[in-house]
Amino acid sequence: MNVAILKYNAGNIRSVLFALERLGVDATVTDNTDELLSADKVIFPGVGEASTAMQYLQDKNLDKLITQLKQPVLGICLGMQLMCSFSEENNTNCLGIFDQQVRKFSAVGFKVPQIGWNNIYNLSSPLFDGISEKEYMYFVHGYYVEKCPQSIAVTDYSLEYSAAIHKDNFYAVQFHPEKSGDAGQKILQNFLNLI
Repeated sequence: MNVAILKYNAGNIRSVLFALERLGVDATVTDNTDELLSADKVIFPGVGEASTAMQYLQDKNLDKLITQLKQPVLGICLGMQLMCSFSEENNTNCLGIFDQQVRKFSAVGFKVPQIGWNNIYNLSSPLFDGISEKEYMYFVHGYYVEKCPQSIAVTDYSLEYSAAIHKDNFYAVQFHPEKSGDAGQKILQNFLNLI
């Protein structure tokens, strides 16, 4: 299987690579148009800041490319947020794959960013085959996507929000499956199994 990890100026690519290696997949880290278009699956990871990440995508014309991909695409953390239409992080216009706003946590009595394990529930996608309701995943984020019709998993940190969203061939998770133990590995395997 030909898996491409989108290369851009956002961190955490190495841990995604290692997670895929544990599943027996030798992925390619690339920002090459032809390699991304021809991949069987594309992973759009991310740890970073929205406006500088979007600027990099625009400079490399990757913003247009991502929206045109036809194979299954998985956004992770910042990758998920950049798939939305707008982020409150430095008032950033994003890719617009999901018509959703990314909001800043304003959680009184809660530490922001949320760092650590939290459970996901209302699971409704083949992405979560074999994953139990209330399974714990690892989160690191200060911004979130509201619950919406595209939500395929929900979590709660001062309020309920989208732990995962799906539209057409685009899937996205706010948590880090590559850092979420066996359950996270299972989600990555489920993504690789998508047709």
